[in-house]
Amino acid sequence: MTEAADLILTNAEVHTLTDPDRTAEAVAVRDGEVVRVDSEYEVAFLEDVGTTVVDLDGAVVLPGFVDAHTHMEQVGKYRLHADLSGAESRDEAIERLVATARDGAVDADPAGDDWVLGFGYDESDWPDDGYLTREELDAVSEERPVAAVRVDMHTASLNAPALERLGDDPPEGDVETADGRPTGVVVEDAVEAAREDFAAGPEETRELIAAARDRAHELGVTGVHDMVRDSHAPRAYRELALDGDLHLRVRINYWSDHLDAVRETGLRPNHGSEMVRVGGIKSFSDGSVGGRTAKLFEPYEDGDGTGKWVVDPEELRALAKDVDDADLQATVHAIGDGAIEETLSALEATDDPEAARHRIEHVELATDEQIERIAEAGIVASMQPNFHRWADEDGLYDRRLGRERRERSNRLGRVVEAGARLAFGSDVMPFGPLEGVHRAVNAPTEPQRLSVTDALRAYTSGAAYAGFDEDRLGTVEVGTAADFTVLDASPWENEGAIRDIGVLATVVDGEFVYDDRE
Repeated sequence: MTEAADLILTNAEVHTLTDPDRTAEAVAVRDGEVVRVDSEYEVAFLEDVGTTVVDLDGAVVLPGFVDAHTHMEQVGKYRLHADLSGAESRDEAIERLVATARDGAVDADPAGDDWVLGFGYDESDWPDDGYLTREELDAVSEERPVAAVRVDMHTASLNAPALERLGDDPPEGDVETADGRPTGVVVEDAVEAAREDFAAGPEETRELIAAARDRAHELGVTGVHDMVRDSHAPRAYRELALDGDLHLRVRINYWSDHLDAVRETGLRPNHGSEMVRVGGIKSFSDGSVGGRTAKLFEPYEDGDGTGKWVVDPEELRALAKDVDDADLQATVHAIGDGAIEETLSALEATDDPEAARHRIEHVELATDEQIERIAEAGIVASMQPNFHRWADEDGLYDRRLGRERRERSNRLGRVVEAGARLAFGSDVMPFGPLEGVHRAVNAPTEPQRLSVTDALRAYTSGAAYAGFDEDRLGTVEVGTAADFTVLDASPWENEGAIRDIGVLATVVDGEFVYDDRE
């Protein structure tokens, strides 16, 4: 006799997202694993007195979303500090910072010298385009350090007390000046120096991670690949998991600063538990388009220079070899075509990039030849479809890059056409798979667009593959983990409004971790 299911989801539109995509009416779960995907009639045979049966009233069931590139501590900061991501003007951004300074945030002491923090501002759509300045942030507070971190996290704005925290010898070239005085705008290493000053301690980090976990569940996210640097997040994840409070599958990608520690402790990809596992080693090659620090072949359309190296190409090649020799996965940030060239060459030179599943993060301005080489080498293209928010005519990329390069940015369709492995993540710009799927399906040009099915696969099975997890995650079929996202409408029937579809429920390991059904 077949053992009964613990949980049955029925009266649903289940999309397995296998190849080809198979649909069903119901799915049965036992011990956190899918045991049957079939018609309501067939699945009902697994029902017993101890089975929980959930009638989903025709809702759409997908494999749980996996965000292949995110920063969960940052997601938590959006919730517990000033969220500047929706500010429609510089005045609104300043008002939000003033409110945070007045009301306080995590461990804030309004009378003390603790930081006033805001995250996610994007000046590119403001009526008066331009970064926030020192004078504007001095108006928030002249005593406490104030930092407003731009959406790309490669640029920040600091007030006078915050600039003083950088010391007398700030990172060369990373502090913008005008008439010999700092404007308050800093990039790259100077941003990192400020971040180190306001970095959260262990207790606050656990609060941030818990808040980010809750937000992930609200958005249908069941797994993340977190890019972690100088953070207590790994400890927070493991503590939450040990306490039975994590309910999120986390793959920790450690910054290259920690390579020696990872190597010395003998860690390898996938070491860990059902909920927390070792990922790869993260590094940079260049910066961002918004900060004019992405490394390009040709100069920026609206400024001098071709960007900057965050990690020198020779150093990057040595790092890629070290990571590969340690049997670890390399995950390298590369946005500009110049940076992609150097990163691709470094990863191609490793022993077996496909077996190691080395990844290039972002891959924004790849040429046709580079895309073909990525596919041929078996390197994972870990991309962010939500970056198309800047790719409309007269948008940020038009101003920074010009029309030709703007239309060449984030060619998701071209990547799939070439046969490259594609994984989607958000990079918290913004966090949320449905926003990314919407952007992929409705991108400005044909080479940038994907079908609904391909976009969903990049956020499920594609991301799972990038984390060596395709046998466990990314599809709904017998033997996979019971991680599901339940939507109130079909993305296939609402292609022009995918971002407006609601998440009704999120299931991780056979348990409802978020439930917004009436």
